[in-house]
Formats: sequence, C-alpha cells, structure tokens
Amino acid sequence: MTHEHLPIACDLLIEAGWVVPVEPHAVVLEDHAVAIKDGVIVGLLPSAEARTRYAAAQTVSRPEAALIPGLVNAHTHNPMTLLRGIADDLPLMEWLQGHIWPVEGAVIGPEFVEDGITLAIAEMLRGGTTCANENYFFPDVQAAVYKRHGFRARVGLPVIDFPTAWAKSSDEYFDRAGEVHDLWRDDALVATTFAPHAPYTVSDANFERIRMLADQLDLPIHLHTHETAQEVADSIKLHGQRPLARLDRLGLVTDRLIAVHMTQLTDAEIALCAERGVSVVHCPESNLKLASGFCPTCKLDQAGVNLAIGTDGCASNNDLDMFGETRTAAFLAKAVANDASALDAFKSLRAATLGGAKALGFEAKIGSIEIGKQADLVCVDLGQLETQPVHHVVSQLIYATGRHQVSDVWIAGRSKLRQRELIDMDTAALVANARQWRERIATIRR
Repeated sequence: MTHEHLPIACDLLIEAGWVVPVEPHAVVLEDHAVAIKDGVIVGLLPSAEARTRYAAAQTVSRPEAALIPGLVNAHTHNPMTLLRGIADDLPLMEWLQGHIWPVEGAVIGPEFVEDGITLAIAEMLRGGTTCANENYFFPDVQAAVYKRHGFRARVGLPVIDFPTAWAKSSDEYFDRAGEVHDLWRDDALVATTFAPHAPYTVSDANFERIRMLADQLDLPIHLHTHETAQEVADSIKLHGQRPLARLDRLGLVTDRLIAVHMTQLTDAEIALCAERGVSVVHCPESNLKLASGFCPTCKLDQAGVNLAIGTDGCASNNDLDMFGETRTAAFLAKAVANDASALDAFKSLRAATLGGAKALGFEAKIGSIEIGKQADLVCVDLGQLETQPVHHVVSQLIYATGRHQVSDVWIAGRSKLRQRELIDMDTAALVANARQWRERIATIRR
C-alpha cells in the first residue's frame, strides 16, 4: 500500500442508514458515514468508502437510523424544569405574577438553578437537543453546570427593572453580567448573551446600556417581545409606540437581536426584521398553551427572516421536546397561513437546527453536518414500527418521530447518550432529586 492510500486515523466513524446534513438544503444521503477527529467533523462520505479511507478508534453503525445535526433549543428557562406543571391553564400575566414569580421568589438560588438545569440537560439529551439558549437568573451557576456536563449553551445575562435574588439594582445587574461574561468569553462550549427580560420590564436607559455593551462585547440580545396583544397595547399606552418601534428607536433592532415569541406582527414589522437581520424564535406550544397568539412563521420565512425554534420553559410548555415542538411549529404554520405547503418538513428541521445556530451566532460551529464543524450529532432510530415504512426520511422525522426514538447523541464528538442510556448521568438520582424539590415547593405553597 502506497503512502497516499494509508487509512486516515480518526476518533470516531458514525455510519447511518441516512445522513441529513441540513446544509445543503433538502438533501438526504443514504448509507453515509461521518468521520470525527478531536471533536470536529473531518469527513462525510458513503459508508463503504469511509471504511477503507478511515482507521477509526471507534465505529458506531446505525443502519436503521437517520443522523442529523443536534437540535438547538433557541429559548429556554431550564431551571424552571423543577416547576413543571405547577400552574397550568392560565393566561400569561396571571400565570406569571400570581403563580410563577411568588414560587420562584421563595426557591430561587444557586441550588435550584443547578438542580433544574441538570434535570433539563438529561431531558434534552434524551430528546436529541445538544444546545440551549438559556434565559434565567444565576448565569454563573448555569454556565458551570452546562460546562460540567459538556453541554453547549448560550447563557443569558439577565437584566430586569426590579430586585431579585441575583441582583438588587440596575448597576448590580450590569456589574454581575460583566463578571460572568469575562469568566466565559473564551470557552469552547459556553458563551453568553444579554437577556433583558421583556420590553415591559426594562427601561429605555437599561436598553440603551445593553445596546452599547452588546456592541462592545460582540454579544447577541435575547429578548421576549411581542408575546401578547396586551403587551403591545400597554406599550402604545405607556410609550406611544409598539414594542418593536420602541426597540428600534433605542437601536436594538439589528442582527444581534434574538426576538422570542413575536406573535403580534404587522407586515411592516416583518419587513423591518428581514432588513435588519433579526432572528425570530418561535415557541408554538408555550404560545398555544398560554393563548398568547400565533407567530406568522410563513410570512417571516417568505420575507427571509431567520427562524429558530424554542420550547420555552417547562412551567409553560411543559416539556423540552424539540421533536414535538418542531412538529407543532410545522402544523401551526400551515393553519395560520391557510397553506398546507407552509413551513415544509425540510424548513422545519432547518429551523430546529441551523436556524437556531444562526440565531445564537453559532452557525460557523454547529447546526449542520459539514466538514470543519463541531460534531454535535444525533442518531434517530427510524426502524421502529411507529416510523415504518420510511418513504421520506425528513417527513418521517418531522411528522411521525417521537423523542423516544433518539438512540445516540454526541456533543463535540463526545458520547452523551448511547443506545438510549445517558453517559455520566444517574437517571435514578435525578428523579429522586426532582421529587425532593416537589416536596419543598409543596411546603411553600401550603
């Protein structure tokens, strides 16, 4: 064998019945393999060819599975996993002010944040999610927990106009944000964003300060906005303009903006978002459950706005199931647009992967199966009877697959789930810990 034909050493070769790279768009590769070295994708080629070209330290063969990029949950409040189902069937402001904020006020702290995120990471991994855009208090604790479990995340640096357990004044919110950002600015897995809560809880002065700092530090701004009709009406009453117009006046409507919910939009606002490069995170199940309204995803997509998908928190969803969320997004888009071809299966999968990566500013690293990107990968077993027969792989993934069919997950080439078993996480201990939180929260509410 001449030197040119020696097999190339790699750490891992994943062979799959189908590889769905997401980029290029609408492509499915049959009987392909992905080669990984040092956490990075180094090869994507037919499986038969891969076996001769690569000498892999480990080969994982999944002939009945589709290999897809890890799903990106572009809007989460993961510590709130511990509040799953605590206050259901209520409108947003009553849910928030009458139930969520009082309970949070009693339990919030580093321990609550750590335990909630740990439970969330386990749930996300079992559902094929490899990256989350996090929005909660104690970002220092959040970042440390994501890092410890080798999970990719953007951690929001909270800013809100009232005192919390995290900070007592505007200056303290900004000081603490700066400290957390400095600690994590060069990390391979964990990055930060500014996370002002919402237009109705953040002043003009604080928004202007965020805009200036986001530019200096090159950070995105993760914001709930245009979530309900009430929010828009209140903004007109208070500021004489709609929330997006106010944000535009303050210089925030740019390609840094990760606008979450966006259920109340005019055609002019959609055009503005397209022109400025705003990313919109669609949270269909939370919006349906709280009766907040419908995000016009088909119009946004047609205008060229980058679309991402998020589950929101478990207190308003009540799960972190990105397969379920993406299916709901696809169905809802069709009903809202009155068009069965709106947000098709390929576009829906793209929103749940590359769209999320782009919203987070991570599109150079993740979101598609391309050489040079991080090996954040998910195997979905399509061999089960619920997904037979397989006529169209991506239709099957969006319209028929449940998260229980996720068999294997890797983040940066490291195995996180193998044949449905979590690696380095004790499921029984997680369940026991969640139960003791249930008891503690029940005591508070009595």
